[in-house]
Amino acid sequence: MPRVYYCTFCRYPIKPGTGLVYVKTDGTMLRFCSSKCYKSAIKYKRNPRKLKWTLSYGKR
Repeated sequence: MPRVYYCTFCRYPIKPGTGLVYVKTDGTMLRFCSSKCYKSAIKYKRNPRKLKWTLSYGKR
């Protein structure tokens, strides 16, 4: 049974065999469900609590 991972940015589950993995220089792995989440987190440095389409919207 494959393990279910969750997107680092939007917190939605990632289907097995899909998504992106970004490995930082300190060894931590960031998993993203789509390029939209990847770009928002890495390239544009957006806060997921300010975007309505994420599960962490409005939480402190």
